[in-house]
Amino acid sequence: MHLYPKEALNNIGFQKIQQLLVNSCELEATKVLANKLKASQVKRQVEFWLNQTKEYKSVIDGNDFVPWHFIDSLEKELKILSIENSVLQADEIQKLKNVTIDVRSKLNWFKGKEDLYPHLYHLLKDTFYEKDIVQSIDPIIDENNQIKDGASRELGNIRAELEQTRLQSRKLFDQIIRQYAKDGYLADITENFLNGRRTIGIQAEYKRIAKGIVHGASESQKTVFIEPERLIPIQNRIYELEIDERREEYKILLDLTNTLSPYGDLIHHYYHRVIVFDFIRAKALLAKKLNAQLPHITQHPNITLLDAYHPILWLQNKEKQQKTVPISLKLDRKERILIISGPNAGGKTVSMKTVALLQYMLQCGLLVPCSDRSEMGIFKQMMVHIGDTQSIENELSTYSAHLTDMKYFLEFATGSTLFFIDELGSGSDPLLGGAFAESMVEHLSRKHALGIITTHYLNLKVMAGKVAGIINGAMTFDEKKLEPLYQLQIGKPGSSYTFEIAQRVGLPQEIIQRAKTLAQTEHIELDELLHQSEKQQLTLEKKQKQLNELIKYHEAQIITYNELIDKEKHEQQLAYLRLQNKIKKEELDYLKDMERKFKQIINDWKKAENKKEVIEAAENILFKRKHITANQNIAKKADRNYRFVAKNPEIGDLVRNEKNHQVGTLIELDNQKAIVQIGKMPFHVNIKEWVVVAQKQKRKKGK
Repeated sequence: MHLYPKEALNNIGFQKIQQLLVNSCELEATKVLANKLKASQVKRQVEFWLNQTKEYKSVIDGNDFVPWHFIDSLEKELKILSIENSVLQADEIQKLKNVTIDVRSKLNWFKGKEDLYPHLYHLLKDTFYEKDIVQSIDPIIDENNQIKDGASRELGNIRAELEQTRLQSRKLFDQIIRQYAKDGYLADITENFLNGRRTIGIQAEYKRIAKGIVHGASESQKTVFIEPERLIPIQNRIYELEIDERREEYKILLDLTNTLSPYGDLIHHYYHRVIVFDFIRAKALLAKKLNAQLPHITQHPNITLLDAYHPILWLQNKEKQQKTVPISLKLDRKERILIISGPNAGGKTVSMKTVALLQYMLQCGLLVPCSDRSEMGIFKQMMVHIGDTQSIENELSTYSAHLTDMKYFLEFATGSTLFFIDELGSGSDPLLGGAFAESMVEHLSRKHALGIITTHYLNLKVMAGKVAGIINGAMTFDEKKLEPLYQLQIGKPGSSYTFEIAQRVGLPQEIIQRAKTLAQTEHIELDELLHQSEKQQLTLEKKQKQLNELIKYHEAQIITYNELIDKEKHEQQLAYLRLQNKIKKEELDYLKDMERKFKQIINDWKKAENKKEVIEAAENILFKRKHITANQNIAKKADRNYRFVAKNPEIGDLVRNEKNHQVGTLIELDNQKAIVQIGKMPFHVNIKEWVVVAQKQKRKKGK
């Protein structure tokens, strides 16, 4: 993306975002990459970057992590590795091993997750793990970056002899100290190392008596440090063995470096992949810090931001435990230029910077703080005119510098340009500046560029109704509290609240009235209309909010009512079913009991000698059946109080159940489903089982 002017990123505050990104990087090489971050104008590239960041953020959000091993910068080591017969030190070789292990861990982590994180896995899909690198290093260098004794047979022998010789030296040294102590030669400082040799501190007056080489003395000259004569041969041998050890270690490192040299390009590839992963990780951490999301990306230049906020302002307010008011706006081919007006310090410039910053962040592959339902396109260039543009170097006034920028905008703006102009036309005579500003807006609109302009000029505020592609936006203001609300309202211009603010801050009334008299009448009237319109808009929004709350309450009440109705219907149905089940259960129990008793009568008949007793028992059972039959006859007699009516059931009719002869009133009917009230209880029934009846009139006695 091409930027104008060169300080455009400073003007929109991108450096602060860049510093946050740098702080999230682990590697120095990644921090360099973050400091060089530039926006791309290739949609495919931008989408790829954004999806990588989104996938890594989802890993973090899921309390998972992509494997990461601490790795230092490898630029110097890789350069040495490319030079023939060069030698890497043990700690430097260990870095090569670490980066190789890191890639191996990442490859293992991605197994089975290729489809879950396709854009992240793309970084490693052509990468393979070369086990020979680690297998070449492990036998030579330990975890403390020391060459192992077994790195070569010669080194093992040297170190074994060196250890034995040092032990002998220690024993002999201790013997000499005990002897000097017995002779009274020792000074306060018993032993020291000078010139790489172990020495004993003795009193200066005994230096000729104690045989040995003097290596130094204390500042007071009262103590001299000598290497005892008896210790010289064994210390010479230690010195020779240490030289042999260093020579053998150098040879081992040379051989190992030559062994790793053919893998230089592969290790460089590993290192580059680790840097990219660290960079994506830093972007994901930044996105999490800013609560950023991935909006929908479109090919054509357009912006539809929903609930977007300035990331730096959001962080500052979060630290202060204050709320950040989000903005929502839309710029496309039909509504290309947004004119934002309203009072000073009301948030016009912040709103404009928010859009500029988020657009540049997006094209850098950074997720942006807005709703994921937002939609953002790709722009080829961004032009920014924000803040004081006075040029001391070129001896240009603010207005001259302003016109210089506008000249560039007018010449080079296209349909793929996103521009931002703060206080268009300011710095000149209001009437003339306003005229120039109006002419510039018309020209930019004809060039189909998209952008945002902040202004106090009334003639720019009324352009929305005259020039195609231009829309108004207003920053709201609380007139009673004299505080900006920082809310951007699209579709209407805003009042500057010039006289209201002057009155609230206590400016003398005669000054305010005189200013109104001197000002052009039509300007005052228009600003007053804007003022009244904004107050009405706030009132409507307040009423709309109350109405929405009432609607939500009403909807909740309907849901509760329906739940109660359903519950009541369910209880009625259960009661009816329980009644039917009770009747059927009683009949079933009766039949089972009769079956059991008849079986018993048959068995008794076969076994009994006195058949008369068996007959009496059977009569008792039959008598009970007769009793049941009598009860049924009583129910049928009750039916005689009603007569059948040949008609289809309707609400309000008396109906009778054909099975159990119950009579009730039909109170609801829907196809075959109905509700019949029997006594005071309603029951859900199948209407097919019920017939319409009418109560018979009782005959009077004597007729």
